[in-house]
Amino acid sequence: MIRFRTATPADREALYRTWAECFDAPHVVPLYESDPGRYGRTFVAAGDDGIHAVVYYVPRRIRNASGGTDLVGGVADVATRPDARGRGHVRRLLGMAVDDMAAAGCAWSLLFTGTPGVYAGSGWSVFELTHPAGVLARPGAADPLTRVRPATTAEWPLLAALYERHNANRPLTTVRGPDDWKVRVPVWYGPPVELTVAERGGEAVGYLAARWHPGSVEILETAGEQAALFRTVTAEAARRGVTHGSARLPADEPASAALPLLLSRVEQVVDATGMVRPILGDPAPVVGSPAAVHWPADYF
Repeated sequence: MIRFRTATPADREALYRTWAECFDAPHVVPLYESDPGRYGRTFVAAGDDGIHAVVYYVPRRIRNASGGTDLVGGVADVATRPDARGRGHVRRLLGMAVDDMAAAGCAWSLLFTGTPGVYAGSGWSVFELTHPAGVLARPGAADPLTRVRPATTAEWPLLAALYERHNANRPLTTVRGPDDWKVRVPVWYGPPVELTVAERGGEAVGYLAARWHPGSVEILETAGEQAALFRTVTAEAARRGVTHGSARLPADEPASAALPLLLSRVEQVVDATGMVRPILGDPAPVVGSPAAVHWPADYF
């Protein structure tokens, strides 16, 4: 008999076995364990032989399109054991999660997935973000007044100050606290991701997170002044023989102005992995804003 309930600490090993059986995602356990209220927001279909399915959500403060923030339920780590699929377990667990989000005051829910059909029947809908990609620009002359150096996530107070200024009114960005910088950001932006900081007059003026692939580079996040950082990327790309790049940049004026320093031929790539569901509010103005961006370090 299957019982639908919230998880308890006694389910820890069964949860981890279910996730390990369903996907190879090394970020799952460290992020889950960083959430002190995780078990009360983890919903399971449990049988005598263990956990058959699981849905988890984490509440996050996300900036809206009006200059404020919304409490948002971020759905993550959804899994069903292969031998238990097709029985409606996830849909029932999603319903439990939505009820809990409403009781907690969540305005809406957000998730990212490659299988949108799993969630569409429970009220989530796909939204699209675009970001530029294309042929990298030729390296330009370095700014003699700006120094670009390697950085690490251990320098999080410096990075956090730049992040807050850059994203203070940017829809869909997450309000990060110290624990996010100490745990979540290193999970996503630790090696092999490379962090660089731009400094002028001894003061940090911008940072960039990049992941290098054979033949291409992916800009995962940037904040502050971008010109010197983009020039450094193109110079390093020339050294490595990399010719193509992409950048998670919003379609706003500052990003557009700096983009020619990074890319010489640009196409807009559509990312349709995001889904939202209204709960107590409407997410449409947030995800529909041209300035909206969701940085990878804030994935759930």
